[in-house]
Amino acid sequence: MEIEIISKKENVLLGRTEIKFKVLHDKSGTPKREEVRGKLAEVLSVSKDTLVVDTLKPKYGTNQTMGYAKAYKNKEALELEREPVLVRNKLKEKKKKEGTQQQAAPKQG
Repeated sequence: MEIEIISKKENVLLGRTEIKFKVLHDKSGTPKREEVRGKLAEVLSVSKDTLVVDTLKPKYGTNQTMGYAKAYKNKEALELEREPVLVRNKLKEKKKKEGTQQQAAPKQG
């Protein structure tokens, strides 16, 4: 698996670097998000704990996947990220619903 950086943009206001990249994966399926995070952190020389892979979009019929990631300056800046993205990157646990599920009200007709 090879990662090619397409563009890097510094977002000073949010304390992060936004990265567009391409993953080349020969003779295998789309790589897992965790594998891509590890390799991308290595390529960018940043901590894996402050890097989130937002999207991975495989190109149909090829061995390429396009992606978008954000490398934050520190963990405090990472708290700005949306919760579902943090859960997908295994940086936060999914919240469990509390209590019992409510029954739907009977229809009146």
